[in-house]
Amino acid sequence: MIRALLVALTAITLAGVPLVRGSAAAAQTPAVWNGDIITRDADWYASAEAGRIADSVVRHQSPEGGWPKNTSLIVPPEAAPVSENAKNTFDNQATTLPMAFLARVIEAHQRPGDRAAFDRGLDYILEAQSASGGWPQFYPLREGYYSHITFNDDAMVRILTLLRAVADGSGPYGFVDAERRARAGAAVTRGLEVILATQVRRDGVLTVWCAQHDEQTLQPAWARAYEPPSLSGNESVGITRFLMSLPDPSPEVVAAIEGALRWFEASAIHGVRLDRFTAADGSADIRLLEDAAGPTLWARFYELETDRPIFLGRDSVVRYSLADIEQERRNGYGYYGTWPERLLRQDAPAWRGRLDRP
Repeated sequence: MIRALLVALTAITLAGVPLVRGSAAAAQTPAVWNGDIITRDADWYASAEAGRIADSVVRHQSPEGGWPKNTSLIVPPEAAPVSENAKNTFDNQATTLPMAFLARVIEAHQRPGDRAAFDRGLDYILEAQSASGGWPQFYPLREGYYSHITFNDDAMVRILTLLRAVADGSGPYGFVDAERRARAGAAVTRGLEVILATQVRRDGVLTVWCAQHDEQTLQPAWARAYEPPSLSGNESVGITRFLMSLPDPSPEVVAAIEGALRWFEASAIHGVRLDRFTAADGSADIRLLEDAAGPTLWARFYELETDRPIFLGRDSVVRYSLADIEQERRNGYGYYGTWPERLLRQDAPAWRGRLDRP
């Protein structure tokens, strides 16, 4: 029972998803390809169902070693072909989630095909790391923002979390050979260095990170038309939480965390709430209303120089009000959220307590 709980907790860390139900309950339901696939009871990974899914996952692996995004890997590729645009990526849990799943199946009962696929995936991740220490959204590299260091949607944090577990041999990763474990550890060290190097300083004061940074200059960079160089109220949370997970943080890491926490506190937005309503034409819309009792919010994008929340539609024009961008983007993208709430109220006090800090 204790072992099953530890496996489930490790899975939650790697998947970046909250514990919403017990592993025993998960094992009684048909498997679905999402983060829950690595939170099931440990015995389930030795089942025939898990073996069939593993066979499909292996068939989805590309010749380069990566996996596609936005794809149910439970369905074999010959039954549901995958678009070329979706392959070989770290976006939306691609590559890291199938590897975490395969590791659990391998731990339950070693199957040569699963082990070979995992090893190829690990080699693929290590090869994809840029000279500066970050990871792109796609590998082999594609033109445009896809080659930037990608913190967006926690892509790089998921990679580093997986590699750190591999390097430590923790959870289900004890089977990884010593040479690959050493390479994974070196990659984590380089990844940590680029995290510290990309944290935005303003007049010498540490703030947070952009969702993507240029892989050569390390400066905040554009992604899609409505994702500008900016300070991220979302992705910076995952980066900070990863830094907090390090067992023996250096003074530089501690300073990076404390700088980010101060910025989150200072950039919080009070006295408003998001309101979803039906517009005059009958379509769904969203607006920001004054509300003294509203939840604490943060913007997705903050202006680099001023910390002012900014909003961009598909025309890439910076605006300072959600109401000023087109309805399609207002409703199709998360410009406000409560992302740092648990980090500030729960994770930060616990982290400081572990360091025996005031």
